[in-house]
Amino acid sequence: MQKTPLDILFIGNSFTQRNDLPGMLAAVAAERDISVRHKLISAGGASLRTHWNAGQASEAIGVGKYDYVVLQEQSTLPIKNASRMAENVRLFAEAAEQAKAKIVLYMTWARQFAPESQKAITDAYNVIGKEVGALVIPVGSAWQKFISKHDEPLLYDRDQSHPSLAGSYFAACIFMTVLLKMNPVRIVAGGDRLSESDREILQAAAWKLCKPRK
Repeated sequence: MQKTPLDILFIGNSFTQRNDLPGMLAAVAAERDISVRHKLISAGGASLRTHWNAGQASEAIGVGKYDYVVLQEQSTLPIKNASRMAENVRLFAEAAEQAKAKIVLYMTWARQFAPESQKAITDAYNVIGKEVGALVIPVGSAWQKFISKHDEPLLYDRDQSHPSLAGSYFAACIFMTVLLKMNPVRIVAGGDRLSESDREILQAAAWKLCKPRK
């Protein structure tokens, strides 16, 4: 029996839009009989403040009756100005609270050539996440742990910044593990253009690194 559909609003930029992460999450969730209805508000290189000032995202939160609002900050802002990021998240957290939606933070990853910056990214997301009571999806920290032990599949695209198809699929598996609290192992959907072996590696790693603690 299918559970009540989940309505999720994603607010971010190309790190969320690339390879259609929201659609990929919906696909993997459907294989576990979870219906995810999703909307993405995205602009290239946009920060959360850019989205807030534009007004579309806050309006969508107010009228959309979403279960979750997923926020993805501009990828280098947590490194350059964590306090500014925190201010941005607080704006959306207040709007989400008024709309009775749960804030979720999509932690992104460091550039391939600057892995040392992951700590600043991780800390920025975790600190503001704790403050506003948000669920943090630790894609960035899991990403760094994965690449420290695996040369393939490649998570980075050729620009050493954006996610490859494997990177987005890994993120979707982590969302499934942390947000939906379900094991992505043996799922076929969502990664059709990946090899079976690559899917298995990414699914297993997502579950091992991020599974709920008992």
